Amino acid sequence: MEAAVGAPKAVILVGGEGTRLRPLTLGTHKSMVPVLNRPFLEHLLEHLKEHGIQEVVLALRHLHHQLLDYFGDGSAFGIALHYVVEDSPLGTAGAVKNAGHFLDDTCFVINGDIYTDLDLTAMLEFHRQRGAMATIALTHVEDVSSYGVVEIGVGSRVRRFLEKPHPSQTSAQTINAGTYILEPQVLDLVPPGQPYMFETGLFPALLSAGWPLFGHPSSCYWIDIGTPQRYLSLNHHLLHLRQSAAGHSQSHSIWSDDGCYVHPTAQVVGPILMGEGCRIGAGARVEGPSILGVGCSVEPGARVVGSILWAQARVEAGAVVEKSVLARGCCVGSRAHTTSGCVLGDETSVPPGSRLEPGTLVWPETPPEKLS
Repeated sequence: MEAAVGAPKAVILVGGEGTRLRPLTLGTHKSMVPVLNRPFLEHLLEHLKEHGIQEVVLALRHLHHQLLDYFGDGSAFGIALHYVVEDSPLGTAGAVKNAGHFLDDTCFVINGDIYTDLDLTAMLEFHRQRGAMATIALTHVEDVSSYGVVEIGVGSRVRRFLEKPHPSQTSAQTINAGTYILEPQVLDLVPPGQPYMFETGLFPALLSAGWPLFGHPSSCYWIDIGTPQRYLSLNHHLLHLRQSAAGHSQSHSIWSDDGCYVHPTAQVVGPILMGEGCRIGAGARVEGPSILGVGCSVEPGARVVGSILWAQARVEAGAVVEKSVLARGCCVGSRAHTTSGCVLGDETSVPPGSRLEPGTLVWPETPPEKLS
């Protein structure tokens, strides 16, 4: 499909291996992890489309065939997709340089593991009004010690960058939110074919050279889904958002696809999202916010609380799954218990009657290349 005349393009950086999300990403590309039972990347593309962006370049490397197989050329999703695959890691700015042959005008750059409702239209207007060569979206956090801080001055022009500063070093609480707008000339400063980062390379170079570099503060929702805990939080947030938007109470905030079956004696307390063909057995209880993927089974007397089950996961009779994430084809044995923060990789099992302590990660025995 053709992009609208004058509409900016976007590059989404999806080249990382999702190391912090393991074991969920051993066999699944991080941008393909399900959020509300759809790939995370699909939500990003929808957000871009809402702001008039119709042409997107995916800069990727690891498990890239999963994205190609699902999204193709993007036409089924109402967007034009291009793929640029790295032979070796090029860093954030290096990856955009590698896609430079697609970029002949102002473009967005999106970090592929950030979910946000940032107003991209307002950010683009901000960028153009100031004649910026590069604009960085900023978000506010209370504790900046784990982030890259961006200090801004008059007119929101960037003054200084500080990486994971001590509180005594700065009073600023604005951090890099992983969304940028660039003019194509900026990429001339990026060395071709070698690793180069925005945060430690290009942006400091622009600042030193005196190029117009601005920070765009925002109070938008923002979350890095790079850990299982944040991934769970995002799904919970979006379920509650859907519940609020629909004006539903807990008893009515239940969404299910075709072929689902809930036994008359089972209890389902929303918000709950169920994929096609889910089954909830006699006396079982599913409490929201929870998501069940396609073909999941919660057997008689089992209990699922605040959890995400990927496709074909099974919770056997009398088992309890509490604030946990179960990847594809997992099985929690009868009367077993997974406690808060437990994460099961693809095709793993919890033995009947056992208990996993909070935060336990269960890794599949099958090598990752076999899972993909």
